[in-house]
Amino acid sequence: MATRKDSSPPSADPAQSPIATGGPGAMNPAALTVEQLARMLGVPAQKVQEHVDAGAPTGSGGHINLVHYVAWLNSELARPEPAEGTRTDGD
Repeated sequence: MATRKDSSPPSADPAQSPIATGGPGAMNPAALTVEQLARMLGVPAQKVQEHVDAGAPTGSGGHINLVHYVAWLNSELARPEPAEGTRTDGD
């Protein structure tokens, strides 16, 4: 019976394996910083920060899930603009 000669011990957490993490410099699309997301989308980081300030969803530590962010953007685009002259401050 052949045995595997792998010198590395099996990883208890598959997310920590080099394949799962993508190696050095890899980004996790479920936990991006404002700067990483802006660079990925080709927009200024200030624009992404404005979206976060306006209610774009963030996770622990302020990280942004790419899929959740895109869904939020889509819902914002689908919202009708208030009619001109309409008050939106609740009064």
